Amino acid sequence: MTKREYTQKFKEQIIKECQEVGNIALVARRHNISPNTIQTWVRKIKQTGSLNPLPKNSKKRRQEIEKRLEDISRENNELKKLLGEKELELAVLRDMRDKINPQ
Repeated sequence: MTKREYTQKFKEQIIKECQEVGNIALVARRHNISPNTIQTWVRKIKQTGSLNPLPKNSKKRRQEIEKRLEDISRENNELKKLLGEKELELAVLRDMRDKINPQ
């Protein structure tokens, strides 16, 4: 049996598809990949937050960690903003619902 190399982009697409479908075995059969391989990719994503390994060089490693932290912080801020907007929409809808005759 030969070991196949998969690109990072392909791995990310497969993991995304697994999340959408909700069945790793089905996606594995569809792409002719071992379910254990996909499970390994999913486990690695859960443990490290990324499929890309950190560089061994300490300076580059630190830069990569800082970059990932910035990306996560940016995404977190965007999500907080979206949540605030949704909460405001809900408050407006509740006020309209509670009025006797909204116009």
